[in-house]
Amino acid sequence: MSELFDILLSASFWAAAIRIASPLIFAAMGELICERAGVLNLGIEGIMVVGAFAGWMAVYSGMGLWPGVAVALASGMAFGLLHATLTVPFGLSQHVVGLGITLLATSATYYAYRIALPQVNTPPKIDAFDPYAIPGLSDLPLVGEALFTQTPLTYAAFVTAALVAFVLFRTPLGLAIRACGENPAAVAAQGLPVTGLRMGAVIVGSGLMAVGGAFLTMSAFDSFFFEMVNGRGWICIALVVFGAWRPGKTLLGAVLFAAFDALQIRLQQTELGAVLPYQAFLAAPYILSILALVVMSRRAQVPAALMVPFRKGER
Repeated sequence: MSELFDILLSASFWAAAIRIASPLIFAAMGELICERAGVLNLGIEGIMVVGAFAGWMAVYSGMGLWPGVAVALASGMAFGLLHATLTVPFGLSQHVVGLGITLLATSATYYAYRIALPQVNTPPKIDAFDPYAIPGLSDLPLVGEALFTQTPLTYAAFVTAALVAFVLFRTPLGLAIRACGENPAAVAAQGLPVTGLRMGAVIVGSGLMAVGGAFLTMSAFDSFFFEMVNGRGWICIALVVFGAWRPGKTLLGAVLFAAFDALQIRLQQTELGAVLPYQAFLAAPYILSILALVVMSRRAQVPAALMVPFRKGER
């Protein structure tokens, strides 16, 4: 028990949790925007793979880190445009299209990797983002090392969450997006383009998902491999439900899951790790997250028009 408290009170543990949460924050914010507009984006897993590869490949080809992030953003938006076109104006099944986007994006990434690097067995490395200690704040006890000695993309993840919250709940645009997910007919009655708003939300949201993937290759690691996303996209869908479709709660959910993940890594190195098989530790964050999801989702209010196609003139 004392080892557990030592872990939970260490700055390095919370620094790792924040680092693990960062790609989840980007992707979950993207999914939240999509769902608030009424579109379930199950293409998130594949879009994160595309973003991870596109950003890494751009930097490996000679571009800077921030231009690489922009390339990842653009690649995600391209797949978001495809998803939005099929689900919004054409009204195709969001489940089927989303899964198709994941398969297409993953396969296209594998093909592009083999075309670009046909003779490479070990992925090349790039110079990734280095941690940046914010002067003054990084010297604070516990909080300084945990929050203010991260890479620039981690800071960008928290800024993104704040911007999403501000836009959705403090601007007319955000009100229109949320209304599209609740009562699109009322939005259309006000003369606003429901199709355009929904498509824009999916495109922007998909871009953020891709940046979440790019974090893995450009901030967490310095190379690309296909298993690196490893189900994070599906976790982000659960985090949106856990957060009751609100950015602040979704961010807290991402940090909570990341803390579980960071904790299981450290528990494997304690005496408990010599008793239990490592698979039990690997499964623990997901089991705890499912339990938390069950508790929180019972009180969550799903956007009324989520997954409901809108055709102007129909009731």
